[in-house]
Amino acid sequence: MRKKSVKKSVDWFTHQTDAVLKFVENFEASQPTDEHITWAYEYAIIRMYREFENLILDGIVAGINNDTSVLSAASGIRFPKHLTDEVCEYILIGDGYFDFRGRDGLIKTLNTYLSDQHYIAVAIRKNDYKDALERLSALRNFAAHDSAKSKRAALKAVGQNKLGSAGSWLKRQNRLTTICNSLKQLAAEIKLAAPY
Repeated sequence: MRKKSVKKSVDWFTHQTDAVLKFVENFEASQPTDEHITWAYEYAIIRMYREFENLILDGIVAGINNDTSVLSAASGIRFPKHLTDEVCEYILIGDGYFDFRGRDGLIKTLNTYLSDQHYIAVAIRKNDYKDALERLSALRNFAAHDSAKSKRAALKAVGQNKLGSAGSWLKRQNRLTTICNSLKQLAAEIKLAAPY
């Protein structure tokens, strides 16, 4: 049975993060309108969220596969020591898709499936990554939904009283790059701790 490689998942995430940043850079170099630049940044934060979700999904699947004790304790069902990746993913998402509600929601999800000492849970809980994780989720939701609720969450995440759009905030002062670099640093920390 082949196990999911968290190290390879981190490498893919890093590659995709660099590709998103390169996309925005190349797009801006083509001299589009300001509105189109804003839209490009909104696409970029949505894409970053997707890539981060995939990284965390892979990490949780690998974590469940390596240690089913937390899952067994939470569910009251005694699981075998190792499950296939497909079974782990089904346990996690069923017939739906993987999603989490901000950093706190992610921590809650991790606590359901992984031990408190699991390297992914430890890294996600660090304050070093709190702003990037909260901004990633809030700005992605604002870019995707543009609702009053998502705007309030984005305002809170960026610490401002006024916000036109997620893209308009991200395109200034290298904010997207700052979020991406923080997420890459988080991913590198996960890779360093991952056994394979």
